[in-house]
Amino acid sequence: MGFAAKYRRGGGGRYRGGRWRRAALAVLITGAVVFPLSAAGRPEIPAPAPASLAPLSASTLDEAYAANRANAAEAARLAAAHQDRDRAATDRALAAPARRLLGFDGRGSGRVTEVLGDLARADRIAVLVPGSDTSLDTYGRFHAAAAALYGQLARQAPAGTRTAVVAWLGYETPGTVSATVTTTGRAEQAAPQLRALVTDLRAIAGGGPRISLLCHSYGSVVCGRAAAGLAVDDIALVGSPGTGADSAAALHTRARVWAARGGDDWVENIPHLSADLFGTTVGFGTDPVSPAFGARVFAAGDGGHSDYFSPGSTSLTNLTRIVLGETKAVTHD
Repeated sequence: MGFAAKYRRGGGGRYRGGRWRRAALAVLITGAVVFPLSAAGRPEIPAPAPASLAPLSASTLDEAYAANRANAAEAARLAAAHQDRDRAATDRALAAPARRLLGFDGRGSGRVTEVLGDLARADRIAVLVPGSDTSLDTYGRFHAAAAALYGQLARQAPAGTRTAVVAWLGYETPGTVSATVTTTGRAEQAAPQLRALVTDLRAIAGGGPRISLLCHSYGSVVCGRAAAGLAVDDIALVGSPGTGADSAAALHTRARVWAARGGDDWVENIPHLSADLFGTTVGFGTDPVSPAFGARVFAAGDGGHSDYFSPGSTSLTNLTRIVLGETKAVTHD
């Protein structure tokens, strides 16, 4: 069914809403197809190729952490020689002995997979999947979100329950002001890497732990593309523009699918539409917090788009309950 036919149903009010939605879709398509991507940016920062690692397992985990820290230290040295003090400082911080890097690549916008907690012995593992404008240059904000979740898990977990958080910056995120943020292209590229991460986590921690994906903003599109058949127990979508699927059932996952949106999140105002154009999907379809999508909608408080992992927030409390499997304690608006 075409978009025009779909939105003409239901009388004059819905028809006027349909015209608005079609106009918004036209803007999305124009932005994604007509305007060129902004390739201009900072000069390329020299960095070594990623470290060569043995297959990941509990027995090779410390070796992987050490190799990736060494790689980050070399990346810091090269960035400093290139006069990029900010990138050098970020790389140097990641090379510190206390950091647990499951993966690191300092080239370009950068890739980091960082573990908080004892991954090999964890009973509950949360994987954070970030949205747009997340890179090595903004990694501090992403790490702060992961640290806030890990701290909340430590406080809220029942005695004897061991937890770990994986901050997964494993793909090139789109810029918020760019054509790529309106399409599924980056998500489709990222999905195999996210699936590979979950496979690695199972190899390291065994079949026992429950794994949750916490997917923020454009990260929910990545999770949507990776979800089918993935060995995870919960998928939580926060601040989501959509997943690229019409419903939770269309994700083809055995995981429980959750969704939430803060009261002051601007994502509420974007049109939830999608269209295939020249082999590219523009827009992300059904609103995940709508009844039509069929997710388990939970309370996120009155925060904005960047507030879902703020310490003390309703959203962080509920995300922690989801990770811990305390589903009856999750609150709803």
